Amino acid sequence: MDLNEIFDKQKKSIKSSIDALKRDFLSLRSGKVSTKILDHVKVNYYETLTSLSQVATVLATDATTITITPWEKSILKDIEKAIAEANLGVNPNNDGETIKLFFPPMTVEQRKESAKTAKAMGEKAKISVRNARKDANNKVKQLEKNKDITEDESKKAHDEIQKNTDIAIKNIDELVKEKEVELLKV
Repeated sequence: MDLNEIFDKQKKSIKSSIDALKRDFLSLRSGKVSTKILDHVKVNYYETLTSLSQVATVLATDATTITITPWEKSILKDIEKAIAEANLGVNPNNDGETIKLFFPPMTVEQRKESAKTAKAMGEKAKISVRNARKDANNKVKQLEKNKDITEDESKKAHDEIQKNTDIAIKNIDELVKEKEVELLKV
């Protein structure tokens, strides 16, 4: 393994950490409901647990309502049951054709709690980035120990790894700050 491979691996790891953070943020409820809140809901569809989005059309019809229209009316009850079990804080309303979820406006406390969760998600991403830095640094130390690179090359490599880490941490901090502003905005 050479230095460029080490840098590439670190950058890939950082990118996947930031992508995971962005995905995690989608699960947080802000002032406007998102259909992403239902991504983890699985429906019993012919004895197989299937994602809700694979058996129904899921739409956010306004800022506080999600409408679920199953592709087969026969699974309406199964969808209703899966949503109830998912413990989303709302009761499914079944009208025989669709299921509607009415989310109450978020309280200030709920918004603050979501912002706190966003911060924790950011910390988790930072830990992942720091672990990528540690792995890369260990590989560089091993190359130097094996005399595959000089001491100067090792120092430059460690500096490059730290620079990549600093950029990633700054990026994560900005993402968290943006998400907190979005969550706390009434």
